[in-house]
Amino acid sequence: MGVSGSEFSIIRRHFQLPDRSAPEWLRLGIGDDAALIEPPPGRLLVSTLDTLVSGRHFPEATEAASIGWKALAVNASDLVAMAADPAHFLLALTLPDDDDAWLERFADGLFRAADVFGMILVGGDTTRGPLSVSIQANGWVDAGRAVTRSGARPGDRIWISGRVGDAALALRLLRGEVDADRVDAATTAACFTALNYPRPRIELIPLLRQQASAAIDVSDGLAADLGHLLDASGVGAVIEGERLPVNRYLRDTDGFDLALTGGDDYELLFTAPPEADAALDAAARELPFALTRIGSVTESGRHLVLDGRHRDLDDYRGYDHFRE
Repeated sequence: MGVSGSEFSIIRRHFQLPDRSAPEWLRLGIGDDAALIEPPPGRLLVSTLDTLVSGRHFPEATEAASIGWKALAVNASDLVAMAADPAHFLLALTLPDDDDAWLERFADGLFRAADVFGMILVGGDTTRGPLSVSIQANGWVDAGRAVTRSGARPGDRIWISGRVGDAALALRLLRGEVDADRVDAATTAACFTALNYPRPRIELIPLLRQQASAAIDVSDGLAADLGHLLDASGVGAVIEGERLPVNRYLRDTDGFDLALTGGDDYELLFTAPPEADAALDAAARELPFALTRIGSVTESGRHLVLDGRHRDLDDYRGYDHFRE
């Protein structure tokens, strides 16, 4: 990777895009010490931040466009889980070198994601060091309409979007821990798409606002993230293992452990009262991805029912950055 310019020329070449029209709330964007933003009347600012580190959050050989896409996607997913409309973001990019070709591909993935998610870049920073990407993403939600982790009540249903376990299986395939000949081509392709180009479920934002009692995005594994929601709400849950939306390989090999603990799904897990069933079932028939009821909220306890046996969900540990 060769050095081809200064920090400021990197910004001008790859991240300061004059042809991107500015919305009314952006008073001043890239090019000054900080951005000036005026929240729309009656709306709250929702902020989140995630860092992706090479070799930990993505394999070192990952294509640059995928890194750009995923860095923004994982943050937009947090906004969606709060029922917030994604709006803008800041980028902190640490690079080992100024490689123009790599930066062009990274920026292409980043801005393709921004277009899909309806977001604009308003500022950030670049520096030299081991490759890592940090994004602060921001969105809007009407006052009193945000969905948090703490609203689940006994009797609520538990729903999840898409499929779980695909990204984790892709990593296993990359590491040679799974016999690739046992996974059909369509499943393999879907798994690598899930790993490299996750899609925040923006289509669910209106449904969340209307129907959900609590929500969280699944990043560290279904069991772990459900546990966070249950802790915040002070409730328990029963998950019906046979209803978990998993690919054919995981179902045929009893790979439910991977689906529950693998992480990197960025699907939306939420609870809703029984009276929302009809609306959610109707929505599921129209959405471009699956929406599946996988269990119920209870007063206490955390159980997975699989093959007629009750298992303790707390035995399924998700991803932890600081655990060996």
